[in-house]
Amino acid sequence: MSQMIASNNVKAIIGTGITGLSVARFLAKNGQSFVLMDTRENPPNLEKIKQEFPHAKVQTGQLDLDTLLACSEILLSPGVAQATAEIVAAKNAGIPIVGDIELFVRYAKAPIVAITGSNAKSTVTTLVGEMAKTAGIKVAVGGNLGTPALDLLADDIQLYVMELSSFQLETVSKLNAKVATILNISADHLDRYKDMREYILAKMRVYFGAEHIVVNRNDLLTHPPLAQGAKAIQFGGKADFGSFGLIEENGQEYLAKNLTPLMPANQLFIPGRHNIENALAALALGDAVAIPMDAMIATLKSFKGLRHRCEFVAQIKGVEFYNDSKGTNIGATLAAIKGLARDPKQLTVILGGEGKGQDFSELVPALKNIHCRAVLIGRDASIIAAAIEKTVPITRATSLKEAIEQALSLSKGGDAVLLSPACASFDMFKNYEDRGEQFCQLVMEMKS
Repeated sequence: MSQMIASNNVKAIIGTGITGLSVARFLAKNGQSFVLMDTRENPPNLEKIKQEFPHAKVQTGQLDLDTLLACSEILLSPGVAQATAEIVAAKNAGIPIVGDIELFVRYAKAPIVAITGSNAKSTVTTLVGEMAKTAGIKVAVGGNLGTPALDLLADDIQLYVMELSSFQLETVSKLNAKVATILNISADHLDRYKDMREYILAKMRVYFGAEHIVVNRNDLLTHPPLAQGAKAIQFGGKADFGSFGLIEENGQEYLAKNLTPLMPANQLFIPGRHNIENALAALALGDAVAIPMDAMIATLKSFKGLRHRCEFVAQIKGVEFYNDSKGTNIGATLAAIKGLARDPKQLTVILGGEGKGQDFSELVPALKNIHCRAVLIGRDASIIAAAIEKTVPITRATSLKEAIEQALSLSKGGDAVLLSPACASFDMFKNYEDRGEQFCQLVMEMKS
Protein backbone atom coordinates (compact mmCIF):
# COMPACT_ATOMS: atom_id res chain seq x y z
CA MET A 1 0.00 0.00 0.00
CA SER A 2 2.80 2.43 0.91
CA GLN A 3 4.51 1.87 -2.45
CA MET A 4 1.25 2.51 -4.31
CA ILE A 5 0.73 5.76 -2.40
CA ALA A 6 4.27 6.93 -3.10
CA SER A 7 4.12 6.15 -6.81
CA ASN A 8 0.80 7.98 -7.14
CA ASN A 9 2.11 11.13 -5.43
CA VAL A 10 -0.60 11.02 -2.79
CA LYS A 11 -0.82 13.78 -0.19
CA ALA A 12 -1.88 13.21 3.42
CA ILE A 13 -4.52 15.53 4.85
CA ILE A 14 -4.39 15.52 8.65
CA GLY A 15 -7.66 16.63 10.24
CA THR A 16 -11.21 16.22 8.93
CA GLY A 17 -12.65 19.50 10.24
CA ILE A 18 -13.56 22.53 8.14
CA THR A 19 -9.97 23.16 7.06
CA GLY A 20 -9.30 19.53 6.16
CA LEU A 21 -12.45 19.39 4.04
CA SER A 22 -11.44 22.57 2.19
CA VAL A 23 -8.04 21.04 1.41
CA ALA A 24 -9.68 17.84 0.19
CA ARG A 25 -12.05 19.79 -2.09
CA PHE A 26 -9.16 21.78 -3.50
CA LEU A 27 -7.00 18.73 -4.20
CA ALA A 28 -9.93 16.84 -5.73
CA LYS A 29 -10.76 19.81 -7.98
CA ASN A 30 -7.14 19.87 -9.16
CA GLY A 31 -6.99 16.13 -9.80
CA GLN A 32 -4.59 15.35 -6.94
CA SER A 33 -4.84 12.15 -4.89
CA PHE A 34 -5.00 12.21 -1.10
CA VAL A 35 -5.64 10.19 2.02
CA LEU A 36 -7.60 11.73 4.88
CA MET A 37 -6.40 11.07 8.43
CA ASP A 38 -7.64 12.17 11.85
CA THR A 39 -6.28 11.41 15.31
CA ARG A 40 -9.83 11.02 16.67
CA GLU A 41 -11.60 7.67 16.41
CA ASN A 42 -14.89 9.30 15.45
CA PRO A 43 -13.96 12.68 13.95
CA PRO A 44 -16.46 15.16 12.53
CA ASN A 45 -17.65 15.14 8.93
CA LEU A 46 -17.14 11.42 8.24
CA GLU A 47 -20.50 11.11 6.49
CA LYS A 48 -19.86 14.25 4.47
CA ILE A 49 -16.45 12.88 3.44
CA LYS A 50 -18.00 9.61 2.24
CA GLN A 51 -20.51 11.56 0.16
CA GLU A 52 -18.08 14.09 -1.32
CA PHE A 53 -15.05 11.82 -1.72
CA PRO A 54 -16.37 8.25 -2.00
CA HIS A 55 -13.06 6.89 -3.34
CA ALA A 56 -10.76 8.57 -0.82
CA LYS A 57 -9.02 6.50 1.82
CA VAL A 58 -9.84 7.60 5.38
CA GLN A 59 -7.85 6.60 8.48
CA THR A 60 -8.92 7.49 12.03
CA GLY A 61 -7.29 7.08 15.41
CA GLN A 62 -3.53 7.08 15.86
CA LEU A 63 -1.72 8.36 12.78
CA ASP A 64 -0.15 5.63 10.66
CA LEU A 65 3.51 6.51 10.18
CA ASP A 66 4.00 4.15 7.22
CA THR A 67 1.25 5.97 5.33
CA LEU A 68 2.74 9.37 6.18
CA LEU A 69 6.22 8.33 5.07
CA ALA A 70 4.85 7.17 1.72
CA CYS A 71 3.16 10.52 0.95
CA SER A 72 4.71 13.32 -1.07
CA GLU A 73 3.46 16.04 1.29
CA ILE A 74 1.55 16.35 4.57
CA LEU A 75 -1.17 18.97 4.76
CA LEU A 76 -1.65 19.62 8.46
CA SER A 77 -4.81 21.20 9.83
CA PRO A 78 -4.13 24.01 12.35
CA GLY A 79 -5.81 22.10 15.18
CA VAL A 80 -3.17 19.34 15.03
CA ALA A 81 0.13 20.19 16.71
CA GLN A 82 3.35 19.72 14.78
CA ALA A 83 4.74 18.17 17.96
CA THR A 84 2.57 15.06 17.38
CA ALA A 85 5.05 12.17 17.39
CA GLU A 86 4.17 10.78 13.94
CA ILE A 87 4.34 14.27 12.38
CA VAL A 88 7.79 14.83 13.94
CA ALA A 89 8.98 11.49 12.57
CA ALA A 90 7.68 12.26 9.08
CA LYS A 91 9.29 15.70 9.12
CA ASN A 92 12.61 14.19 10.22
CA ALA A 93 12.32 11.78 7.30
CA GLY A 94 12.11 14.72 4.89
CA ILE A 95 8.37 14.77 4.21
CA PRO A 96 7.27 18.42 3.73
CA ILE A 97 4.76 19.63 6.34
CA VAL A 98 2.53 22.47 5.12
CA GLY A 99 -0.93 23.84 5.85
CA ASP A 100 -3.85 25.20 3.88
CA ILE A 101 -2.43 28.75 3.97
CA GLU A 102 0.83 27.69 2.33
CA LEU A 103 -1.21 25.92 -0.35
CA PHE A 104 -3.41 29.01 -0.74
CA VAL A 105 -0.39 31.28 -1.26
CA ARG A 106 0.87 29.04 -4.08
CA TYR A 107 -2.29 29.65 -6.08
CA ALA A 108 -3.58 33.11 -5.04
CA LYS A 109 -3.15 35.65 -7.85
CA ALA A 110 -4.47 38.78 -6.09
CA PRO A 111 -2.70 40.77 -3.33
CA ILE A 112 -3.11 39.49 0.23
CA VAL A 113 -3.83 41.50 3.39
CA ALA A 114 -2.65 39.22 6.22
CA ILE A 115 -3.93 39.91 9.74
CA THR A 116 -2.98 38.17 12.96
CA GLY A 117 -2.74 39.07 16.65
CA SER A 118 -3.94 37.76 19.98
CA ASN A 119 -7.12 39.86 19.80
CA ALA A 120 -9.27 41.90 17.42
CA LYS A 121 -8.29 39.86 14.32
CA SER A 122 -11.86 39.22 13.26
CA THR A 123 -13.01 42.81 13.75
CA VAL A 124 -10.12 44.29 11.77
CA THR A 125 -10.32 41.62 9.05
CA THR A 126 -14.04 42.25 8.60
CA LEU A 127 -13.52 46.03 8.63
CA VAL A 128 -10.89 45.93 5.88
CA GLY A 129 -13.11 43.61 3.84
CA GLU A 130 -16.06 45.97 4.20
CA MET A 131 -13.86 48.93 3.26
CA ALA A 132 -12.85 47.14 0.05
CA LYS A 133 -16.48 46.29 -0.74
CA THR A 134 -17.53 49.91 -0.22
CA ALA A 135 -14.83 50.91 -2.72
CA GLY A 136 -16.19 48.46 -5.30
CA ILE A 137 -13.23 46.07 -5.04
CA LYS A 138 -13.93 42.38 -5.65
CA VAL A 139 -12.69 41.11 -2.29
CA ALA A 140 -12.59 37.70 -0.59
CA VAL A 141 -12.49 37.59 3.22
CA GLY A 142 -11.75 34.51 5.33
CA GLY A 143 -9.02 32.19 6.58
CA ASN A 144 -9.36 31.69 10.33
CA LEU A 145 -12.59 33.67 10.09
CA GLY A 146 -15.57 32.27 8.20
CA THR A 147 -14.66 30.73 4.84
CA PRO A 148 -11.46 28.61 4.71
CA ALA A 149 -8.69 30.10 2.59
CA LEU A 150 -8.75 27.53 -0.23
CA ASP A 151 -12.50 27.93 -0.71
CA LEU A 152 -11.89 31.63 -1.50
CA LEU A 153 -9.63 31.10 -4.50
CA ALA A 154 -11.09 32.51 -7.71
CA ASP A 155 -9.65 34.18 -10.81
CA ASP A 156 -11.83 37.29 -10.51
CA ILE A 157 -10.79 38.20 -6.95
CA GLN A 158 -8.93 41.52 -6.76
CA LEU A 159 -7.96 41.40 -3.06
CA TYR A 160 -7.76 38.76 -0.33
CA VAL A 161 -8.21 39.83 3.31
CA MET A 162 -7.12 36.98 5.54
CA GLU A 163 -7.40 36.43 9.29
CA LEU A 164 -4.62 34.06 10.31
CA SER A 165 -4.06 32.27 13.61
CA SER A 166 -0.70 31.35 15.08
CA PHE A 167 -1.59 27.70 14.40
CA GLN A 168 -2.07 28.45 10.69
CA LEU A 169 1.12 30.48 10.49
CA GLU A 170 3.24 27.64 11.95
CA THR A 171 3.24 25.87 8.57
CA VAL A 172 3.77 28.94 6.37
CA SER A 173 7.22 29.36 4.82
CA LYS A 174 6.72 32.68 2.99
CA LEU A 175 3.35 34.42 2.96
CA ASN A 176 4.38 37.21 0.54
CA ALA A 177 1.50 39.44 1.64
CA LYS A 178 1.02 42.88 0.13
CA VAL A 179 0.62 44.07 3.72
CA ALA A 180 0.80 42.10 6.97
CA THR A 181 0.15 42.96 10.60
CA ILE A 182 0.34 41.61 14.12
CA LEU A 183 -2.30 43.73 15.86
CA ASN A 184 -1.22 42.90 19.41
CA ILE A 185 0.40 40.19 21.50
CA SER A 186 -0.85 38.83 24.82
CA ALA A 187 -0.63 35.42 26.47
CA ASP A 188 -2.71 32.82 24.63
CA HIS A 189 -2.52 29.14 23.65
CA LEU A 190 0.13 28.43 26.28
CA ASP A 191 -1.43 24.98 26.53
CA ARG A 192 0.04 24.38 23.05
CA TYR A 193 3.21 26.49 23.06
CA LYS A 194 5.99 25.83 25.56
CA ASP A 195 6.38 29.55 26.26
CA MET A 196 5.52 33.05 25.02
CA ARG A 197 8.61 33.18 22.83
CA GLU A 198 7.45 30.19 20.80
CA TYR A 199 3.97 31.72 20.46
CA ILE A 200 5.38 35.10 19.33
CA LEU A 201 7.69 33.47 16.79
CA ALA A 202 4.70 31.71 15.23
CA LYS A 203 2.93 35.07 14.91
CA MET A 204 6.03 36.69 13.38
CA ARG A 205 5.79 34.37 10.37
CA VAL A 206 3.02 36.62 9.05
CA TYR A 207 5.71 39.15 8.08
CA PHE A 208 7.75 36.72 5.94
CA GLY A 209 7.98 38.19 2.44
CA ALA A 210 5.58 41.07 3.14
CA GLU A 211 5.85 44.23 1.02
CA HIS A 212 4.45 46.41 3.84
CA ILE A 213 4.14 45.69 7.54
CA VAL A 214 1.78 47.38 10.01
CA VAL A 215 2.88 47.38 13.65
CA ASN A 216 1.24 48.51 16.88
CA ARG A 217 3.07 51.58 18.21
CA ASN A 218 2.01 50.66 21.77
CA ASP A 219 3.02 46.99 21.61
CA LEU A 220 6.70 46.39 20.87
CA LEU A 221 6.08 42.65 20.65
CA THR A 222 4.35 43.25 17.31
CA HIS A 223 7.56 44.72 15.82
CA PRO A 224 9.77 42.25 13.93
CA PRO A 225 13.12 41.70 15.66
CA LEU A 226 15.10 41.99 12.42
CA ALA A 227 14.77 44.22 9.37
CA GLN A 228 12.29 42.62 7.00
CA GLY A 229 13.02 44.74 3.95
CA ALA A 230 9.44 46.00 4.15
CA LYS A 231 8.01 49.46 4.64
CA ALA A 232 6.78 49.74 8.26
CA ILE A 233 3.64 51.68 9.13
CA GLN A 234 2.61 52.28 12.73
CA PHE A 235 -0.87 52.57 14.21
CA GLY A 236 -2.13 53.64 17.61
CA GLY A 237 -1.36 56.37 20.10
CA LYS A 238 -0.64 59.94 19.10
CA ALA A 239 -0.44 60.58 15.36
CA ASP A 240 2.97 61.20 13.82
CA PHE A 241 4.60 61.02 10.41
CA GLY A 242 4.44 57.52 8.94
CA SER A 243 1.58 56.47 11.19
CA PHE A 244 -2.15 56.32 11.76
CA GLY A 245 -3.03 57.71 15.18
CA LEU A 246 -5.00 60.30 17.09
CA ILE A 247 -4.78 64.07 17.10
CA GLU A 248 -6.77 66.67 19.01
CA GLU A 249 -8.14 69.87 17.49
CA ASN A 250 -10.36 72.34 19.32
CA GLY A 251 -11.04 69.81 22.07
CA GLN A 252 -12.14 67.15 19.55
CA GLU A 253 -10.28 63.84 19.07
CA TYR A 254 -9.69 62.76 15.45
CA LEU A 255 -8.43 59.65 13.71
CA ALA A 256 -5.53 60.84 11.57
CA LYS A 257 -3.03 59.80 8.91
CA ASN A 258 0.33 61.39 9.63
CA LEU A 259 -0.90 64.71 11.06
CA THR A 260 -3.97 65.04 8.82
CA PRO A 261 -7.36 64.54 10.54
CA LEU A 262 -9.61 61.98 8.85
CA MET A 263 -12.75 61.79 11.01
CA PRO A 264 -13.88 62.54 14.58
CA ALA A 265 -13.27 59.55 16.83
CA ASN A 266 -16.77 59.88 18.29
CA GLN A 267 -18.28 59.17 14.85
CA LEU A 268 -17.14 55.55 14.99
CA PHE A 269 -20.25 53.37 15.15
CA ILE A 270 -18.57 50.68 17.29
CA PRO A 271 -17.99 51.64 20.96
CA GLY A 272 -14.90 51.49 23.15
CA ARG A 273 -11.33 52.77 23.12
CA HIS A 274 -10.11 49.41 21.80
CA ASN A 275 -12.21 49.90 18.67
CA ILE A 276 -10.46 53.20 17.97
CA GLU A 277 -7.24 51.16 17.79
CA ASN A 278 -8.96 48.63 15.55
CA ALA A 279 -10.14 51.41 13.24
CA LEU A 280 -6.63 52.87 13.01
CA ALA A 281 -5.20 49.44 12.17
CA ALA A 282 -7.81 48.91 9.45
CA LEU A 283 -7.03 52.33 7.96
CA ALA A 284 -3.31 51.54 7.87
CA LEU A 285 -3.91 48.18 6.19
CA GLY A 286 -6.41 49.54 3.71
CA ASP A 287 -4.17 52.46 2.79
CA ALA A 288 -1.29 50.07 2.06
CA VAL A 289 -3.40 48.32 -0.61
CA ALA A 290 -4.77 51.62 -1.99
CA ILE A 291 -8.37 51.37 -0.79
CA PRO A 292 -9.72 54.92 -1.30
CA MET A 293 -9.86 56.92 1.93
CA ASP A 294 -13.45 58.09 1.42
CA ALA A 295 -14.63 54.46 1.22
CA MET A 296 -12.73 53.56 4.39
CA ILE A 297 -14.15 56.51 6.34
CA ALA A 298 -17.70 55.74 5.17
CA THR A 299 -17.27 52.15 6.38
CA LEU A 300 -16.01 53.23 9.81
CA LYS A 301 -19.06 55.46 10.25
CA SER A 302 -21.49 52.60 9.53
CA PHE A 303 -19.78 49.36 10.67
CA LYS A 304 -21.77 47.87 13.56
CA GLY A 305 -19.20 45.36 14.79
CA LEU A 306 -19.29 41.57 15.07
CA ARG A 307 -21.33 39.17 17.14
CA HIS A 308 -19.88 38.25 20.54
CA ARG A 309 -17.39 41.15 20.51
CA CYS A 310 -18.46 43.85 23.00
CA GLU A 311 -21.92 43.49 21.50
CA PHE A 312 -24.64 45.49 23.25
CA VAL A 313 -27.45 43.09 24.18
CA ALA A 314 -30.07 44.93 26.24
CA GLN A 315 -30.74 47.26 29.14
CA ILE A 316 -32.51 45.93 32.22
CA LYS A 317 -33.50 48.34 34.99
CA GLY A 318 -31.00 50.81 33.60
CA VAL A 319 -28.15 48.25 33.60
CA GLU A 320 -26.46 47.67 30.23
CA PHE A 321 -25.47 44.11 29.24
CA TYR A 322 -22.61 43.43 26.81
CA ASN A 323 -21.68 40.12 25.16
CA ASP A 324 -17.93 39.72 24.62
CA SER A 325 -17.88 35.92 24.59
CA LYS A 326 -15.07 36.08 22.00
CA GLY A 327 -12.93 37.32 24.90
CA THR A 328 -11.23 33.93 25.23
CA ASN A 329 -7.93 35.24 26.57
CA ILE A 330 -6.73 37.87 29.02
CA GLY A 331 -5.71 40.38 26.35
CA ALA A 332 -9.18 40.40 24.80
CA THR A 333 -10.85 40.82 28.19
CA LEU A 334 -8.49 43.65 29.13
CA ALA A 335 -9.39 45.46 25.92
CA ALA A 336 -13.12 45.04 26.61
CA ILE A 337 -12.79 46.21 30.23
CA LYS A 338 -10.80 49.28 29.25
CA GLY A 339 -13.19 50.00 26.41
CA LEU A 340 -16.29 49.95 28.62
CA ALA A 341 -14.85 51.42 31.83
CA ARG A 342 -16.88 54.49 32.83
CA ASP A 343 -15.79 55.35 36.35
CA PRO A 344 -17.45 55.91 38.78
CA LYS A 345 -20.13 53.65 37.28
CA GLN A 346 -19.69 49.99 38.21
CA LEU A 347 -18.65 47.36 35.69
CA THR A 348 -19.43 43.75 36.63
CA VAL A 349 -17.38 41.26 34.60
CA ILE A 350 -18.37 37.62 34.20
CA LEU A 351 -15.13 35.61 34.01
CA GLY A 352 -14.24 31.94 33.79
CA GLY A 353 -13.95 28.75 31.77
CA GLU A 354 -10.83 26.91 30.57
CA GLY A 355 -7.89 29.16 31.39
CA LYS A 356 -5.34 27.68 28.93
CA GLY A 357 -2.47 28.13 31.38
CA GLN A 358 -2.76 31.93 31.54
CA ASP A 359 -1.62 34.12 34.44
CA PHE A 360 -4.80 35.89 35.54
CA SER A 361 -2.90 38.34 37.74
CA GLU A 362 -2.42 40.27 34.48
CA LEU A 363 -6.03 41.42 34.93
CA VAL A 364 -5.22 43.15 38.21
CA PRO A 365 -3.89 46.53 36.98
CA ALA A 366 -6.97 47.17 34.81
CA LEU A 367 -9.41 46.01 37.50
CA LYS A 368 -7.66 48.10 40.13
CA ASN A 369 -8.16 51.32 38.20
CA ILE A 370 -11.95 51.12 37.80
CA HIS A 371 -15.04 50.55 39.93
CA CYS A 372 -15.42 46.87 39.21
CA ARG A 373 -16.49 43.50 40.58
CA ALA A 374 -16.37 39.98 39.13
CA VAL A 375 -18.70 36.99 38.95
CA LEU A 376 -16.78 33.75 38.33
CA ILE A 377 -17.97 30.63 36.52
CA GLY A 378 -16.44 27.51 35.00
CA ARG A 379 -13.61 25.09 35.57
CA ASP A 380 -10.86 27.55 36.42
CA ALA A 381 -12.90 29.93 38.60
CA SER A 382 -10.71 29.11 41.61
CA ILE A 383 -7.53 29.98 39.70
CA ILE A 384 -8.99 33.33 38.67
CA ALA A 385 -10.23 33.97 42.21
CA ALA A 386 -6.76 33.40 43.66
CA ALA A 387 -5.32 35.94 41.23
CA ILE A 388 -7.85 38.79 41.62
CA GLU A 389 -9.70 38.38 44.94
CA LYS A 390 -7.48 40.90 46.73
CA THR A 391 -8.22 43.50 44.04
CA VAL A 392 -11.96 43.32 43.40
CA PRO A 393 -15.03 41.83 45.13
CA ILE A 394 -15.87 38.44 43.66
CA THR A 395 -18.84 36.08 43.78
CA ARG A 396 -19.20 32.56 42.37
CA ALA A 397 -21.95 31.13 40.17
CA THR A 398 -22.58 27.54 39.10
CA SER A 399 -24.22 28.47 35.78
CA LEU A 400 -24.31 31.32 33.31
CA LYS A 401 -27.93 32.04 34.27
CA GLU A 402 -26.98 32.36 37.92
CA ALA A 403 -24.04 34.61 36.98
CA ILE A 404 -26.33 36.98 35.08
CA GLU A 405 -28.81 37.07 37.97
CA GLN A 406 -26.04 37.83 40.45
CA ALA A 407 -24.55 40.51 38.21
CA LEU A 408 -27.93 42.25 37.88
CA SER A 409 -28.59 42.08 41.62
CA LEU A 410 -25.21 43.70 42.28
CA SER A 411 -25.80 46.54 39.80
CA LYS A 412 -27.87 49.70 39.66
CA GLY A 413 -29.00 52.06 36.91
CA GLY A 414 -26.10 53.33 34.82
CA ASP A 415 -23.91 50.30 35.59
CA ALA A 416 -22.83 47.71 33.03
CA VAL A 417 -22.46 43.92 32.98
CA LEU A 418 -19.84 42.44 30.66
CA LEU A 419 -19.49 38.79 29.68
CA SER A 420 -15.80 38.61 28.74
CA PRO A 421 -14.58 35.33 30.25
CA ALA A 422 -10.83 35.53 29.40
CA CYS A 423 -11.13 31.75 28.94
CA ALA A 424 -12.07 29.11 26.42
CA SER A 425 -15.65 27.86 26.65
CA PHE A 426 -15.42 24.11 26.22
CA ASP A 427 -15.92 23.20 29.88
CA MET A 428 -19.55 24.42 29.75
CA PHE A 429 -20.41 25.21 26.11
CA LYS A 430 -19.89 23.98 22.55
CA ASN A 431 -17.79 27.05 21.69
CA TYR A 432 -17.63 30.78 22.33
CA GLU A 433 -20.55 31.39 19.94
CA ASP A 434 -22.74 29.01 21.94
CA ARG A 435 -21.71 30.75 25.16
CA GLY A 436 -22.52 34.16 23.68
CA GLU A 437 -25.85 33.04 22.22
CA GLN A 438 -26.92 31.58 25.57
CA PHE A 439 -25.89 34.80 27.33
CA CYS A 440 -27.96 36.92 24.93
CA GLN A 441 -30.95 34.60 25.23
CA LEU A 442 -30.82 34.59 29.02
CA VAL A 443 -30.52 38.37 29.19
CA MET A 444 -33.47 38.84 26.83
CA GLU A 445 -35.56 36.35 28.84
CA MET A 446 -34.75 38.29 32.00
CA LYS A 447 -35.75 41.53 30.31
CA SER A 448 -39.15 40.25 29.18
